[in-house]
Amino acid sequence: MHSRNHWGGSFEMSNDNNNNNGTGFGSDHPRESSEWDKAALMNGHLLRRHDLDETQQSWLLGPTDEMKKRKKQYVDLGCVVCSRKALKWSVASILIAFCVIGLPIIIAKSLPKHKPKPTPPDNYTLALQKALLFFDAQKSGRLPKDNKIAWRGNSGLNDGSDVTELKGGLVGGYYDAGDNVKFHFPMAYSMTMLSWSVIEYRQKYEAIKEYTHARDLIKWGADYLLLTFNSSAPKIDKIYCQVGGSLNGSSTPDDAYCWQRPEDMDYPRKTQTSQAGPDLAGEMAAALAAASIVFQDDPSYSQRLVKNAEKLYVFARDFGRRTPYSRGNPYIAPYYNSTGYYDEYMWCGAWLFYATGNASYVSLATNPSVPKNAKAFYMIRDLSVLDWNNKLPAAMLLLTRLRMFLNPGYPYEDMLRMYHNVTGITMCSYLQQFNVFNFTKGGLILLKQGKPQPLQYASTAAFLASLFADYMEAGNVPGWDCGPNYFSLSVLKNFAASQLDYILGKNPLNMSYVVGFGNKFPRHVHHRGASTPNDHKHYSCTGGWKWRDSRNSNPNNITGAMVGGPDRFDQFHDVRSSYNYTEPTLAGNAGLVAALVSLTATTGSDGIDKNTIFSAIPPLGPPSPPPPSAWKP
Repeated sequence: MHSRNHWGGSFEMSNDNNNNNGTGFGSDHPRESSEWDKAALMNGHLLRRHDLDETQQSWLLGPTDEMKKRKKQYVDLGCVVCSRKALKWSVASILIAFCVIGLPIIIAKSLPKHKPKPTPPDNYTLALQKALLFFDAQKSGRLPKDNKIAWRGNSGLNDGSDVTELKGGLVGGYYDAGDNVKFHFPMAYSMTMLSWSVIEYRQKYEAIKEYTHARDLIKWGADYLLLTFNSSAPKIDKIYCQVGGSLNGSSTPDDAYCWQRPEDMDYPRKTQTSQAGPDLAGEMAAALAAASIVFQDDPSYSQRLVKNAEKLYVFARDFGRRTPYSRGNPYIAPYYNSTGYYDEYMWCGAWLFYATGNASYVSLATNPSVPKNAKAFYMIRDLSVLDWNNKLPAAMLLLTRLRMFLNPGYPYEDMLRMYHNVTGITMCSYLQQFNVFNFTKGGLILLKQGKPQPLQYASTAAFLASLFADYMEAGNVPGWDCGPNYFSLSVLKNFAASQLDYILGKNPLNMSYVVGFGNKFPRHVHHRGASTPNDHKHYSCTGGWKWRDSRNSNPNNITGAMVGGPDRFDQFHDVRSSYNYTEPTLAGNAGLVAALVSLTATTGSDGIDKNTIFSAIPPLGPPSPPPPSAWKP
């Protein structure tokens, strides 16, 4: 048998009792009484006693007499022999060290960790989260299960039923303002603006956990726009451009005469159709193209949006008379009268280029006849104001982005450089020191020469200024020229912040013009749904007038709605019937959302998403120009 020794070797012991001679070893190893007391066979070698240390001897031979005498003074710790006094001191030292060092560490690790409190959201973030809810409050159709507005329900389920060829009707979309009309022109513009803000600032939306919400709002609008033309046909020959509406001075039940919640509408809602409308088709094409970039992660849906955007573009470019969609229509012109369509050509051309990478679209947008007819370089004050009717400054900024980051060169450079220059001049015009536009004493810019509802224009100007600053920062450009003056990016950011701060309450009245933000905000918003109690009672067309004329606050706060705003003297009348002061609009709130997200401060996600918008663009070569008809006035 083999037995393991203390040092890892082995020795062999004989089981032959006849040959051990009392030695305990085999007969080949006789005992030598004078030289050996005891021996061990280790790894094949005999060791003499004096070759072993004291511990090894004790292991093999047992304790000597001398060791037995010292048994009370020493403790054998295997291989170490120490005094009891030293052992006591060692144990005491270990205990003291444990109490002084080890115990506090254990206690500290066992206590629950208190993470530093997260930085509270800034005002722009808080306002943005509310502003998005306004779009939920404006939804028409069958509402989703996660409906966020408790006082809203299904409505407009018969929209489009007056058009026999519309199989599924026109159910869905958004109501425009405080009435129950669905105006497709400003609705499409609003979806384009929301998509633009999500494309540029996706990381910010994600950081504040509003990315999915914003996408859902865009999809709700895009799905509806797909219903408004014959998308299954090879070519579009008409567009349904409005549901509902009224004639000025009408005393018959319609959207102006009646004051009813959308859920209670029981009057006829006529569908308006346009067989021309390059402006409407161009804006719808822009909306679907921009949305297709937002939904790049859903290739099937994204391609559906792109294909229909291209059909709308062909309709805008080639089909029928080239006249604004609203011309001659008394149900549209008094409310959303379009004054031109070349700005929509530039706008949709830019978006379709970004969505498809097809150079023919940017060729259209940069062909000299288009900006000429859009009066892009005329430096008319009102043409530097972005709104639902004028996309010119936005289109030029969007194309300036192309020059700044991709620099495509010939044959686009000449026009892109001019767009870039005009964009810089537009930014200069927003600065108070140049006296291009008037400002109220409280600091609000008056971009429409003192016309009512100024906040929608101030918010879009804030967005363009903030976004242009972010473009320059992403391109490592520290500022821009205004004549002989050079300004840093902070000047643009400060301008944008000043306008949003005014809207959120930093004004002479200390009033927030966004419902639900701050302690003081409009309580008599011009809005049928918000002003009528959700008490499960049906109020007739004229039965709702008592809520319209009531001096009581609205029973339902339409959270996030930015109202029309103050007058040029910073005065505001919180009266429901004064719609220029108290009515919110879809287009105005889209500009507000875009401006707010551009200034929202989020950790690690400041600035723009530089590359996503360019995902579909291959290296640019000579363009394949579209048919010449695209450039005819």
